[in-house]
Amino acid sequence: MDIRPINPGHVLVIPNEHAAHLKDLEPTIGAHLFTIAQRIAISLQQGVVKAEGVNFFLADGTAAGQEVPHIHLHVFPRFQGDGFKLQFNPASQKRPSRTTLDEMAQQLSHEMSR
Repeated sequence: MDIRPINPGHVLVIPNEHAAHLKDLEPTIGAHLFTIAQRIAISLQQGVVKAEGVNFFLADGTAAGQEVPHIHLHVFPRFQGDGFKLQFNPASQKRPSRTTLDEMAQQLSHEMSR
């Protein structure tokens, strides 16, 4: 359980094997991490706290807000009016062109195939 919960029922899913960053995490362990998180999310919605929704959050790197040097996935229940929100910067409101999006997707695809 998270010691600074967003809402009651906020859970951390932490792999037993140490990995400071996603790049260090074995893919099968990453898949298992999300499988467990999905089961927790369903339990939070169906009975534990009757959540109206669920967020997953994983910060990878200090620029992303990672404070603990060990991969962990937050699963937290959400309720209408709970006051929590992700805040976007004003620049994120400007939509990139389709060409820019396609070029980025192509670069990502190329990098992933390496």
